[in-house]
Amino acid sequence: MTLQAIASAATIALASTIVILLAVKSWHLLAQPFANMSNFPNSIMVEAAQRFRDQLEKLKGEQALYLTLTLMFIVTFGIAVVLRPQDTYGALPNWQSILVLSIVVLGAAYGCYRFVRVVAERRRVAFVRDANIAVGHSLQRLTANQNRVFHEVRCASGVIDNVVVGLHGIYAVNVVAERPGKDNRVQLRDEELSFAPGKKTRSIADAGQKAKQLTKILQKQIGHNIRIRPVIAVPGWEIESQTSEHYLVVNERNLAMMRGWKDEKDYLMNEDVDAIHTYLTELNTLSSKA
Repeated sequence: MTLQAIASAATIALASTIVILLAVKSWHLLAQPFANMSNFPNSIMVEAAQRFRDQLEKLKGEQALYLTLTLMFIVTFGIAVVLRPQDTYGALPNWQSILVLSIVVLGAAYGCYRFVRVVAERRRVAFVRDANIAVGHSLQRLTANQNRVFHEVRCASGVIDNVVVGLHGIYAVNVVAERPGKDNRVQLRDEELSFAPGKKTRSIADAGQKAKQLTKILQKQIGHNIRIRPVIAVPGWEIESQTSEHYLVVNERNLAMMRGWKDEKDYLMNEDVDAIHTYLTELNTLSSKA
């Protein structure tokens, strides 16, 4: 097979692949406003790890697209080689053949790079999703004292993964997803988590900030001061020590410890609990997220 034959077949395969790519991207762009439509948006609540589920679905689609385009290029290239387009349309000059093949090689290299990135990101998001689901499901067992759990509550600084509201107080539970290793101990020092102590640290100051912002929002709803306690959940890790009075660190198995972290100032009246439940329910339906 000559250089001209390869270049001619690659030109047809590349052109076909680009056309398919543009068509798929255009369709996704046009269909995007309708992609997340629900038949009952005012009645369906946001689930645990909803944003990570959505992100994972997007990454799955992107990975499938790269695989489809690769298959499309290989099949079209094979057919073009058999049909010998250079005999019909004339062979390309050597410099054009080299240019076309260079473009194909660069495109293939970029496609491989993007594919590897998507696979790595999908693996990361899948772990974060599972960590959030594990915590969300564990929280559903804390149903005493009129407790209700709301997932992915938005405030100015971002998203609070879970908010637990009941007669004994309000807890803003944020999930920190880190893959545990052989040493799965974690320590809390002031506003910093230390994983496998000394190997990796992570600030949790943003969790406190989000709790303060939600406190202001809910105080406006009920008309008096309340306190929201920030809780950090680290699934898969064992809590070795914590030296902060402002945060509680738990894993997915001992979330019930939250119920012991309270005092009388945290307690809410029945009407306060009902008002907050109503507000957060309205805030956390699919229609409010659209």
